[in-house]
Amino acid sequence: METKIHLVKQFTDLEVWKKAFEISLEVHRQSLNFPKIEQYAMGDQIRRASKSICANIAEGFVKQKKSKAEFKRFLQMALGSSNEMLVWILYCKELSYVSEEDARRWYNEYLSICKMLNTLHGNSK
Repeated sequence: METKIHLVKQFTDLEVWKKAFEISLEVHRQSLNFPKIEQYAMGDQIRRASKSICANIAEGFVKQKKSKAEFKRFLQMALGSSNEMLVWILYCKELSYVSEEDARRWYNEYLSICKMLNTLHGNSK
């Protein structure tokens, strides 16, 4: 049995980045349907938090060539934004800005992203 090894050459090769990017696009699109009063408050906040996960992974990835500690620091910031998203999703669900089904799916996606970031952080020596 042949084992296929996937080399990570750039941040877009990271599974956690791919997952975070996909869900951030969905969050962005759906947040544009929030009530007008929330477009510049909660809508803007969840768009920024969801995108910052991807941006921090990307920025940290390039900085790891000089410093593994920098990469870990950026992974910590991405993890912070992932946890922030868990809170915003609960607000979105309770205020009926997203369906229960979408909220549950988003919540599970961000929990998974948190676990992946923790693993990546722990493996970055």
